[in-house]
Amino acid sequence: MNLESHSINELSGEVTCPGDKSISQRILIIGSLLNCDIKIYGFLDAEDPNSTMLALNNLGASIKKDKNIVSISHRSKPFSNPSSFLDLGNSGTGMRLLTGFISGLNIEATLIGDESLSMRPMSRVVDPLTLMGKEISTNSGKAPIQIIGGNIKDNFEYVMPIASAQVKSSLMLASLSSGNSIKITEPKITRDHTEKMIEYLGGSIEVSESSEGKTIFLKNSKLSKISTYEVVGDFSSAAFIIVAALISKNSEVMIKNVGLNKTRSGLLEVLLKMNANIEIVNKTKTCNEDCGDIIVKSSQLEGINVPNSIIPNIIDEIPILSVAASFAEGQTIIKNASELKVKESDRLHATSMGLKTMNIKHDLLDDGLIINGTQDDLEIHEEIESFGDHRIAMSFLIAGLRSKNGVKVRDCSNIETSFPNFSKTMNNLGMNINE
Repeated sequence: MNLESHSINELSGEVTCPGDKSISQRILIIGSLLNCDIKIYGFLDAEDPNSTMLALNNLGASIKKDKNIVSISHRSKPFSNPSSFLDLGNSGTGMRLLTGFISGLNIEATLIGDESLSMRPMSRVVDPLTLMGKEISTNSGKAPIQIIGGNIKDNFEYVMPIASAQVKSSLMLASLSSGNSIKITEPKITRDHTEKMIEYLGGSIEVSESSEGKTIFLKNSKLSKISTYEVVGDFSSAAFIIVAALISKNSEVMIKNVGLNKTRSGLLEVLLKMNANIEIVNKTKTCNEDCGDIIVKSSQLEGINVPNSIIPNIIDEIPILSVAASFAEGQTIIKNASELKVKESDRLHATSMGLKTMNIKHDLLDDGLIINGTQDDLEIHEEIESFGDHRIAMSFLIAGLRSKNGVKVRDCSNIETSFPNFSKTMNNLGMNINE
């Protein structure tokens, strides 16, 4: 599916942020482990969380969707070996988290994915799980992942060589599902949704910081059963709406119920440094996650040198940040972002190719981008390739707001993995996106 977007006079109105993809998948996994009746509100009904849900059901969980509510039911039998391969589609989060979770259950399973997921590195999860005592085979460090046997060690300690919330969460889930304790040290602070969810459910987690990084000590503890859980809005999805309002003219948009977890919302800090007109109102806490409403107005952005320390917390937002930088005065420098090369696509390369098609002057670095912005609207004559990546597709559709003749983006079907109603949501605010 190819999509086009066109310039418009203004964006205005209110929109409720779609549910957080990362949290939706985590509450499915941990909620299934609780083995009680739970209703989940705000669940992101998209391909990635749905792949995780189907995989859990194949292990013996009882999860059903009814419109906007997901129900987890108490099961009379323990988790068991699945009757078939667990197909995680395009969900790297689902594959990495379930690899850890299943490892702790002492059952056998094989996890597979689509062509894109089968190219993504899984050794970063498999290697520490092997050190924890599991026997796991892969295809040269990539999917399929076959969990064969072995037992998770108690009081395992691991210093992560890379900053990755998925790796951290996978190891924590392995310890949680096996009833063991674990101590993990991460070199840079990453997303902490798993820790916050375990804390919310009464688990014992101790966190300390030192010159080596942040250490998380998850003690073996029984989690409390709950009857409901509410998923806050996905900041990564809100990021597209935020940048759209900032770069378009005469615009003011309110995005409601946005997750504002400090390990996720670093893009706000970056955009404020770029002179963005952003205000946060109605702050609250939902199921141990900070959230609030964001008001965004058109702004004259200024290029900056993005701090290296914040990169792990904005890694998913760098493509849309690059679009914002394209229409900022001066130069924006993004480094220390080589992790982008192993996402759904090589996002550094994909972003660079899109900027090239937009005629935005930039340099592609081994670990980032240097972007020279412009205040002018552009003429874009060639189609932009999304490389089958949802965040690349959405980012360059947003760029169409500043194209005199619109922009065509190829292969946008993967938007369904994270933001199913993206076009409708943006069009309700005044955009013009169509096939």
